[in-house]
Amino acid sequence: MSTRHNVTAVSASALALALTAALSMAATPAVAGEKMDKCFGVALKAKNDCAGGGGTTCAGSSTKDYQADAWKYVPVGTCEKTASPTSPTGFGQLKPFPEKKA
Repeated sequence: MSTRHNVTAVSASALALALTAALSMAATPAVAGEKMDKCFGVALKAKNDCAGGGGTTCAGSSTKDYQADAWKYVPVGTCEKTASPTSPTGFGQLKPFPEKKA
């Protein structure tokens, strides 16, 4: 085996390890022990954190901005202060909600 093949194999392994670490960090809701809430109605299209409602299966699968049954992790206490044009109150909600008509 030549040196070039060894370097390529090591680089591929390092890349795989780095990718695995990045994906596991992205799936972690809390940063340095910070408590988080699931906030409905604040995620942008394809930017939700996990399963929402109709047609969504997991992270990144919401079909429109501010989808009422798709959520994003936010620091505790900030959800109901975050703007959501689809929410009856105009702010994110801690539970799915019926969207207000535009």
